[in-house]
Amino acid sequence: MEAGFDVGSRLRHLRKSRDLSQRELAKRAGVTNSTISLIEQNSVSPSVSSLKKILDALPVSISDFFAGDAPSQPQPFFRADEMTDIGDGHLSWRLVAARRPDRSMSIIHERYPPGADTGTDMLEHDGEEGGVVISGEIEITVAREVAVLRAGDAYYFDSRLPHRFRNIGNHECVIVSANTPPTFSDGGQELHHA
Repeated sequence: MEAGFDVGSRLRHLRKSRDLSQRELAKRAGVTNSTISLIEQNSVSPSVSSLKKILDALPVSISDFFAGDAPSQPQPFFRADEMTDIGDGHLSWRLVAARRPDRSMSIIHERYPPGADTGTDMLEHDGEEGGVVISGEIEITVAREVAVLRAGDAYYFDSRLPHRFRNIGNHECVIVSANTPPTFSDGGQELHHA
C-alpha cells in the first residue's frame, strides 16, 4: 500500500460512517471479524482481493477508498511519487489521478513480481480494460483463452469475461493499463486485479 496511507483508519472511518460494527461488516464481506479488526489496527496488510471484498460490502470502490474524502483540483501531470498505490504490498498498482474528481477512466502502472497471481478465483466486473506489457511477461486468461504476453504485446477485453493475470516468468512484469469505468466495480462481490 502507499507509504503514509493509513488503510486501517480509512476502513474504520468508512465502516463507522455507515454505522456498521466490525462483526456486521465481516458478515457482509464474507470474512472473519478478526480480519476486519487486524486491518483496522494496521496489523495486517490485506490483499487486493480481500480489501475489495470488504469494500464491496460497504459499498466503496478501491479508487474511492484510496482517494479519500477530499478530491484534489484537476491537474494534468503526475510525478511517480504522486500516484496512489492500490496494490497489496506484494503487487504494485499505481493509480494515476486517484484524487481527481469525476475521473472517467483509470490508468494504472502495474508491477507483478515473479510468481504474482491475481488468484484462482477469476475476476469479473463491468467495463473494459486494456494494457501494454512494458517489460517481463504475463500469462493472461480471458474466459477460456490463455496467452503469454511479453514486452510490446497488448490486451483489450470486456471485463465481464472471467479473467486472471499471472507472472509465470523469472523477472518482474510491468504493464501500463487502462479501464473504464474507473471504479473497478460498484458493489457486489466483484474483484479486479487493480
